[in-house]
Amino acid sequence: MSEEIAVAEVAADGVMDRLLIDTPDTPKVGEVVEGTVSAIGRAKVYIDIMPFGTGVIYGREYMNARDILRKVAPGDTIASKVVMTENDDGYIELSLKEARQALIWADAESAVSNATILSLEVKEANKGGLIIDWQGIQGFLPASQLSSENYPRVTDGDKDKILTALNELVGKNLSVVMITADPKEQKLIFSEKGLQEKEEKEEKVNKYEVGNIVNGEVTGAVDFGVFVKLEPGLEGLVHISELDWGLVEDTKALYKVGDAVDVKVIEVKDDKISLSIKQLKENPWVTASKKYKKDQIVEGVVIKYNKHGALASIEEGVAGLVHVSEFETEENLKNSLSLGTVYKFKITLFEPNDQKMTLSYTEGK
Repeated sequence: MSEEIAVAEVAADGVMDRLLIDTPDTPKVGEVVEGTVSAIGRAKVYIDIMPFGTGVIYGREYMNARDILRKVAPGDTIASKVVMTENDDGYIELSLKEARQALIWADAESAVSNATILSLEVKEANKGGLIIDWQGIQGFLPASQLSSENYPRVTDGDKDKILTALNELVGKNLSVVMITADPKEQKLIFSEKGLQEKEEKEEKVNKYEVGNIVNGEVTGAVDFGVFVKLEPGLEGLVHISELDWGLVEDTKALYKVGDAVDVKVIEVKDDKISLSIKQLKENPWVTASKKYKKDQIVEGVVIKYNKHGALASIEEGVAGLVHVSEFETEENLKNSLSLGTVYKFKITLFEPNDQKMTLSYTEGK
């Protein structure tokens, strides 16, 4: 085989590999897909779903959404839900009504997680609370979740008097947050009290600015970081990458619940505070920039393997990568470099400002 043919085959293989990686998975039943209306037939709408083929909304699914579908035109983009991946005619069967429901419930779940403030009209009242409509779905606001201003003040607990007080809110718009969205149970629960809590949290969060140094108390250590209480009712997160300049693999080995710790505020966003502990310590890369340079031979201890190779610590907080390509295989690398062992390396890349260092194994060569 000529060298040109071999190179062409390698290139072709590379293109195929990229195509396989870049091509998304075929949509499954229940997934919401987006496509362009390509044709409109009698009680049928065809949708081009690139790169998977053509979808169709027809029969019962067309009838369920006919008021909307009568208004669409070729070229319009619409979202629909897959109900069959391939029918007898080779089309992907779609449902517009189910897609709309899926998207609405996705919006509801987002509203819960983001504690989105909603201004909604009270439609009805019963002895347990209020009925509120949101995007065509009826939700419930329990009386216990009303703010102190709107909570029915009935001294003897008479349910009829409570209902009378709640009926006075019918037709009014209340600022509420969604606290439960359960698509399986078709259940929405709202809270007006939750809004008060959100406003109280916002007031607390707004007292902090980037750069503030605060003494807090560790309230929890998890895989991705440590939670620190800054004041009653307000916590911030120290991400694992902000705990120390050195490699941190076990947050619980560093901090325990109840530990007092100084933290620096590094971000205030969306009512959340991000903190750093390592930024209150001297950056070892600053001092390293004065001690090391490219092509220098150094000693380092192997502290971790990863998919790219092995990390070797030159000193506390300063580590470089020994790339696996130097050993051809991961097995060869692990046979040559044992965890916890000191070896000599040559610095092949050193960018202290970006905290980057690559190393080359020099022993045994």
